[in-house]
Amino acid sequence: MAEIPVHKSSGNVFADIGFTSAEAAELTAKSRLISTIGETIKRRKLTQVEAARRCGTDQPTLSKVLRGRMESVTIDRLTAWLMALGRTIEIRVRPYDAKTKRGRLVATC
Repeated sequence: MAEIPVHKSSGNVFADIGFTSAEAAELTAKSRLISTIGETIKRRKLTQVEAARRCGTDQPTLSKVLRGRMESVTIDRLTAWLMALGRTIEIRVRPYDAKTKRGRLVATC
């Protein structure tokens, strides 16, 4: 039996599969927001049809996003959906740090 190579994860699956650090950060933020949307729908005991109506979209689009199809949705749209579902979004910009060459995007849900 052939040995399967194992590689240690960086901690970010998107970075591990070849996305740039900026792309990986955006995809990680989107996935966390999508997960929170799904949790909110479940907690509020909404159907996808009702949740989609509240979000101003259709059920097939919501379903596609909840299944991980992130390419057709922006962070702005995801935050608008969360607000439509009764969640509060907080945006915080941290102080400038001269040691940091480039900032980063972090979603904490």
